[in-house]
Amino acid sequence: MSPQLEIQLIAVIVAVACALPGVFLVLRRMSMMSDSITHTILLGIVLGFFVTHDLSSPLLIVGAALMGVVTVWLTEMLSRTRLLAEDAAIGIVFPLLFSIAIILISRFAGSIHLDTDSVLLGELAFAPFDRMVIGGVDIGAKSIYITGVLLLINLTAIIIFFKELKVATFDPMLAAVLGFTPALVHYGLMTLVSLTAVGAFQAVGSILVVAFMVGPPVTAYLLTDDLKQMLLLSGLLGAVNGILGYQTAALLDVSIAGSMAVVTGIVFLLVFIFAPHRGLVSSLLRKRNQRIQFAKINLLLHLHNHEGTDEEASESGINDIQTHLRWDTVFTKNILERLREENCIRFDDGVVKLTDQGRKTSVDNYKIFFSEF
Repeated sequence: MSPQLEIQLIAVIVAVACALPGVFLVLRRMSMMSDSITHTILLGIVLGFFVTHDLSSPLLIVGAALMGVVTVWLTEMLSRTRLLAEDAAIGIVFPLLFSIAIILISRFAGSIHLDTDSVLLGELAFAPFDRMVIGGVDIGAKSIYITGVLLLINLTAIIIFFKELKVATFDPMLAAVLGFTPALVHYGLMTLVSLTAVGAFQAVGSILVVAFMVGPPVTAYLLTDDLKQMLLLSGLLGAVNGILGYQTAALLDVSIAGSMAVVTGIVFLLVFIFAPHRGLVSSLLRKRNQRIQFAKINLLLHLHNHEGTDEEASESGINDIQTHLRWDTVFTKNILERLREENCIRFDDGVVKLTDQGRKTSVDNYKIFFSEF
């Protein structure tokens, strides 16, 4: 397998592995927790190294994962005091633990190959050089297998505990009534997030881990309300972002991780603007249509209230309607034209009058209005 294909495969595996637990972080409104964890696990790696003096020791992964859980626990402990909001608690815990790690590295591990820049930014281009050799046989880049195991763990955990995760995410009280332990589910999820961050940042860096853990899920959130579809879409979007990001980096000769993060942001922005139901354009069109619909109903009710009264001529003239309803000229003409096309009104010597259809529509809206009280 060529290095180019290996890089893209690693990116796809990492993107999907990060997107799956990221879905539940987004739904729990804990997106920034991923950023906090991906930085504070550095302290777990440093402490694990001080114990083992071996950068390849699996205890480093254990220490990093535990530090991720500690980060969540400290954040929640501060927020439970109600003296700090959760985002403020993250803003305290995350810099504190990360800064401790930086100080320890600069003071006691300056001669060791434990570089903070590589942890933050990563470099996918170097991943194919770290090979997995078994029995003298090169079976591919080591990152493929590490991230593949992470993806398998995440998939297995989500499939097995899907019901518990779903209930605990949307209704923790119901989860407790049904016999689940929301806290246990929560910390289990945070452990998955920590393990994913630990396993992925060596290849792609913590910044790209955050991009993949938050970007595809929030993009999928704008496209569907179904949790299973959101999980599938998140994985698919993450894989596409990884491939497109690599191709863009190769074309422009720029940072691979940076290009993937940028593509993730661009894809989100496009969906944010053009999503069928939750996009900015559809939202603006919906608000515009609602305003027009409300104006039509308002005008019909206005005409119905004054129909057959002595004030009808003075209240139902085109200029009078504009004055009483405080509409501008263009908007008034637009609403009148729409109602005329719908055969709800007719014009009689400059006076707007209801047709039978308009009268029926106004009566129906009266009934709807009063049925709500």
